[in-house]
Amino acid sequence: MVFDLYGNEDCLEVNNFYKKLFAEMPDLLFQFVIDCDNNYTFPLVSKSADEIFELTAEMFSNDPKVIIYDRIFPQDRDFFFDSLVKARREVKPWQIEFRAILPKKGLRWFKISSKTELSPVDGCVSFYGHVSDITELKDKEEKLRISEERFQFALEASTAGIWDWDMVTNNVFYSSLSLKILELDSTDIFDDPERWDKIVHPDDLPKYYSDIQEHFDNKIPYYENYHRVMTSSGNYKWILDRGKVIKRDENGKPLRVIGTHTDVSLQKEKELELLKTMKLYSDQNSRLVNFSHIVSHNLNTQAGNIKSILDFIDADIERQTVNEMLEHLRTVSNDLNDTISNLTQIVKTQSNINIAVVPLKLCEYIDKTISTIKGFDKQKNVTIINNVPKYLTINFNPAYMESVLLNFATNAIKYAHPDRDPVIVFDFSIEPEGHKSLKITDNGLGIDLNVYGDLLFGMYKTFHKHQEARGIGLYITRNQIEAMKGTISVESEVGVGTSFKIIFNDV
Repeated sequence: MVFDLYGNEDCLEVNNFYKKLFAEMPDLLFQFVIDCDNNYTFPLVSKSADEIFELTAEMFSNDPKVIIYDRIFPQDRDFFFDSLVKARREVKPWQIEFRAILPKKGLRWFKISSKTELSPVDGCVSFYGHVSDITELKDKEEKLRISEERFQFALEASTAGIWDWDMVTNNVFYSSLSLKILELDSTDIFDDPERWDKIVHPDDLPKYYSDIQEHFDNKIPYYENYHRVMTSSGNYKWILDRGKVIKRDENGKPLRVIGTHTDVSLQKEKELELLKTMKLYSDQNSRLVNFSHIVSHNLNTQAGNIKSILDFIDADIERQTVNEMLEHLRTVSNDLNDTISNLTQIVKTQSNINIAVVPLKLCEYIDKTISTIKGFDKQKNVTIINNVPKYLTINFNPAYMESVLLNFATNAIKYAHPDRDPVIVFDFSIEPEGHKSLKITDNGLGIDLNVYGDLLFGMYKTFHKHQEARGIGLYITRNQIEAMKGTISVESEVGVGTSFKIIFNDV
């Protein structure tokens, strides 16, 4: 029968309390019985059946099995009846979510929750429960699922990891991508902010703390900082760390912060490479300006000297000083030829873009240099020590390598200390960044770097009185090293000696 608290005279014994209670319940209440012959009956169905399931009392009086079967969404029918059979067989609570197609409302989602009882008398199984329309809930769940899928896709497609810092418990959640940046597998040993602070590069810590504190003090709307972090492999990565306080207490103290980590190592490498390239262009531009000044000054000077000599010859009607003037002219001509030769060599070094680079055994080239300079100055007893391993190779241009080594060696002899025999030592080492380096040390006169440091590698700069000093060797040497993407530095003490260090582009 259909249970109608407001119209069924057989249910008058139900008190007003239950009438009001059931009236406020939107669910369909039912008692459902399956007998031994597999017949379905509904001894009790609340009046809301018509509203919820669009079934009248007459429909339940007929064959309810067929009616219910027709209502259920085709793809859910097997699942629906399989669960019913299982609950009946095991005499366990029957709970299921399914879809049904109603004549007016169309496709709807329903949930059945019921208690199951077995009658020991006739073997009938009774279900006592209710049916809820959960369509709106399912719609919200579906929208939430789609939203989560989109959010998850956005996270996976982006390069940003997520972190969530609960400052009350001092625990931090790190997303899988944040852990991936650090080359970690889980958060088991990485769940508090102090652990993150320990892996930040020491040089980046002050600004890291300053930026985040500035946001905590509400001075800026959000926190943003670039810093390096050490991964589990021991290498540093550059990350962009962004964060925002989303919850504060009544005094403005931060309680919860969320943010992102983005691996920007590649961008930073490109940025540093760009800065390096810009510095290279700046240096080249400075050298070009310097070169133009030298060309202008030296050639104009020599040309002026030639013109003056010729003017003297023209003015000497009796030709008494012609031979003397011709000697001066020869001297000026030789100087001009040397100047042009030097400038040509510099141009070749600076303009040669496609320089041949091959693996060279550095030790062999040093030995070759030693052999070359044996007769450089017979008056000095020169000692040269080659500590470079025989197996070591450097990617360099062969002609440049010979020129660089020969220039440093001959300079060490040329500017030897008068009170001792020259000693030249070649040492090899690996720099902290991993680049190979060569150090050439002598015990010569030394250079006052406080006075001449900025001019040391300048063109036509000399720092000692020597008849062969032209101030061109170190200038060309630096250009050759930088053309191979290397760098050169110097340490020197007057009266003690000088050390030049070449850091090659090799790692």
